[in-house]
Amino acid sequence: MLLASLVLLPFLGSVLAALMPQDARNRESWLAIGVAVGGLAIAAALFPQVAAGEVVRAEFAWLPAEGLDFVLRVDGLAWVFSMLVLAIGLLVVLYARYYMSPEDPVPRFFAFLLAFMGSMLGVVLSGNLVQLVVFWELTSLTSFLLIGYWHHRADARRGARMAFTVTATGGLCLMAGVLVLGHIVGSYDLDVVLAAGDQIRGHELYLPALVLVALGALTKSAQFPFHFWLPHAMAAPTPVSSYLHSATMVKAGVFLLVRLWPALAGTPEWTWIIGGAGVCTLLIGAFVAIFQHDLKGLLAYSTISHLGLITVLIGIGTPLAIVAAIFHILNHATFKASLFMAAGIIDHETGTRDLRVLRGLRHKLPITATLAIVASAAMAGVPLLNGFLSKEMFFAETLHVGGDRNWWMSYAAVAMGMFSVAYSLRFISVFFGTSAQGLPRDPHEPPRWMRFPVELLVLACLVVGVAPGVSIEPLLHLAVVATLGEAAPAYDLAVWHGFNLPLLMSVCALVGGVLLYGVLRRHFDLARRERVPLLHRLNGAQAYETTMLQLTRGAEWLLRRVGTRRLQPQLMLMMLALLLIPLLLAGAPPAWTVILVRGFDPLFAGMWLIGAGCALAAAWMAKYHRLAALALVGGTGIVTAATFLWLSAPDLALTQLMVETVTTVLILLGLRWLPPRIESIAGPVQPPWQVWTRRTRDLALAVGGGLALAALTHAVLVHPASDTIADFFLLNALGGGGGSNVVNVLLVDFRSFDTLGEITVLAIVALTVYALLRRFRPAPESAGIPPQQRFEGDPASRQSPAEQAGSGYLLVPGIYLRLLLPFMGVIAVYFFMRGHNLPGGGFVAGLIFAVAILVQYMLAGTVWVESRLNLRPHRWLGFGLLLACATGLGAWWFGHPFLTTHTAHVEWPLVGELHLPSAFVFDLGVFAVVVGTTMLMLVALAHQSLRAHRHPGEDLPADGQGGAEGRRI
Repeated sequence: MLLASLVLLPFLGSVLAALMPQDARNRESWLAIGVAVGGLAIAAALFPQVAAGEVVRAEFAWLPAEGLDFVLRVDGLAWVFSMLVLAIGLLVVLYARYYMSPEDPVPRFFAFLLAFMGSMLGVVLSGNLVQLVVFWELTSLTSFLLIGYWHHRADARRGARMAFTVTATGGLCLMAGVLVLGHIVGSYDLDVVLAAGDQIRGHELYLPALVLVALGALTKSAQFPFHFWLPHAMAAPTPVSSYLHSATMVKAGVFLLVRLWPALAGTPEWTWIIGGAGVCTLLIGAFVAIFQHDLKGLLAYSTISHLGLITVLIGIGTPLAIVAAIFHILNHATFKASLFMAAGIIDHETGTRDLRVLRGLRHKLPITATLAIVASAAMAGVPLLNGFLSKEMFFAETLHVGGDRNWWMSYAAVAMGMFSVAYSLRFISVFFGTSAQGLPRDPHEPPRWMRFPVELLVLACLVVGVAPGVSIEPLLHLAVVATLGEAAPAYDLAVWHGFNLPLLMSVCALVGGVLLYGVLRRHFDLARRERVPLLHRLNGAQAYETTMLQLTRGAEWLLRRVGTRRLQPQLMLMMLALLLIPLLLAGAPPAWTVILVRGFDPLFAGMWLIGAGCALAAAWMAKYHRLAALALVGGTGIVTAATFLWLSAPDLALTQLMVETVTTVLILLGLRWLPPRIESIAGPVQPPWQVWTRRTRDLALAVGGGLALAALTHAVLVHPASDTIADFFLLNALGGGGGSNVVNVLLVDFRSFDTLGEITVLAIVALTVYALLRRFRPAPESAGIPPQQRFEGDPASRQSPAEQAGSGYLLVPGIYLRLLLPFMGVIAVYFFMRGHNLPGGGFVAGLIFAVAILVQYMLAGTVWVESRLNLRPHRWLGFGLLLACATGLGAWWFGHPFLTTHTAHVEWPLVGELHLPSAFVFDLGVFAVVVGTTMLMLVALAHQSLRAHRHPGEDLPADGQGGAEGRRI
């Protein structure tokens, strides 16, 4: 369970941080520190096994029949990356404690950061490729929340949307690539895929799989042409930027390439796709970084360049290149995290990050200046620092690309090295010269513990640079052996390898970079240049914005051509589909329209005639009286429920009846928002014969479509099925699911995973509706009804039914009607408890209890109910989902596949034998989600209706964004 705890711990900490009060700043930071320290302790406990060459696995059955299990897997590479994520995360959390303002919503920040940490750990530790993609997309989602943390800023919102759009699209490509790999190999297990490299490379689908996987990795690691999103992510708080650029998010892409190197590398296609993208990225990123005016912008483009360097090494494909790539990943994490934190300190103390106004900061920030200079030197590749070692290995590997006479890769490497020296000098230039005047704040050294993470990281740069064989080589060896296996090469991380060509390339890069910076500063005036020479027209962000704008315009054009304010054309297309699709699917009518009339019952036919009459009358009355039309539509729903009951489907009948009730109330609350019928919408006035022709056509389509669907349904029902799964459920419901109600057992046992997905979607829809409605404030005129006609002149219509009861409008006193709540609550409990063996269950019981709440709103009014009932639908949703998931995790705890149910029979005194299936707990989660969803949506609608139709001087509940309603709803 150590591996499971390692992944779950950050997510648990995220939930706890989100529940903390706003003023608990120290507690939240200590919680996050405790999570990171706990994760490091768990990872350290796994080190002896990993160091012995073992692959530690934890498997939890998910869908064993499909080869999909939840697998956590730790080898040397995963362990090193996990330590990197946790160690840098610990330092970032400590730094964020002092960086974040007390006015910021700190609980939300630490909740997002810990969820981001857990998502990255999930990517690193996943032993199943499909599971890896799930965590991959979680990193995109949580990084979106972190980048847009200051959502009141337009640049934060824009950067978050851009990052999420690019990386999530790449994630979809990765998912497709994973499916192709699974198809080739026959398994999604990572060990099986890594061992099938020859099979994958020899398959005809190798190139599509490679391209799709590469798209996922290159978008995540901001490689050309997808590099443009990373600089815009600088709108995030500096702790986020430090974490995202050093150990997480952008490192996920290069980690995936290293992880899948045994399975995909070793072909010309791999070298050209991966290596080509890396070369373009390292040159463009390094060159553009020189001309940035924002400290974080400079570091962002330098990150792009260094990621390009790592990608080039992976693309080269030799074993020593993989060693250099992993080594530079570790080195880059240390000096880049420290540089971002130093930039954050400068911003925190001076109030600006503008390189054009910052200078002479060594006088006020001497310690920070020293640390930043050392870290910048490591980034530039100065000897006796860690960056020099891995960059020299990079130079050495480029000499082997293209043969003895093809030096183009070496030239590109030296050019990148020169550019890196130039932008490193530009970064440290803020510490030299005369002290700047007129800064927003008077700078001074930050608090001791805010600077401590930078000191520790800079110390690591020094130690690795001076003594790599003692400090980093054992850890690097673990990752290399786990990646390359028997192909792991011999290498030496000594500081001095004698006079050789890589050393000469390093000297050329250092000297050339210093000269380049001097020339640019003197002759090109970097402080005033607004455009990047040669590249200012190649703006990836502008291309992205242009693409999104064109997509929006295309959607608007399509909406103008296809959309309409009238419902009739849309319904006509639906009816045509009902006529054509059965023909396309089932062939000509003689092949499937076998209408056999057996056991004709006049009572059943009469009931259907009533339903059809209600439907026709509702269509007619919608033009004159919408409330009457709604009542008639409810009549068709009741007839449908009665039909289910007639056909011996009581569970469906109960569900249909309650859904019909809730839907009717929903439409009733929204009726006031509908505009009155506007005859002009129907177009110019038509002669009577055209009107009758159009109506006859519509009637024929409606009747034809309905008859076609009815005939198809009838044919399916009466067709003798030779092979059906119904018998399996009927035979195994009691023995396998522990219940005699096959429908309920099917939902909470055999198809419980589907049900979990459905209630999750239901909760998401409810939260979306609530979020939209609480920001929508309709004016009374928006209902399209003149104010003088809104209440039809009846003052009593302004009152709630409970208030009308006192005036004689209701025949039953309101106090008696309020007793419906406990009475209907008992009914809900009754249907819930009997659901596993008799008609009922959590879904129906949830709808019944939700209707009980709605009745109180309709009888007593919003203000009266919320002053006495503490509803909190959000908590119902969260409790229900957690309960349903806990049922599945409980099955894992006992070594069974996810959501496997178990039935226990307990003898209780006086009660006797008690039937206790674990599906009961899952069904309780369904009940809570249904109640929370219904209350959240319909209560939100009730509030908006009350706002839209209030009278001057009428009191309303407090605003949902901070008043009493916000605390209850």
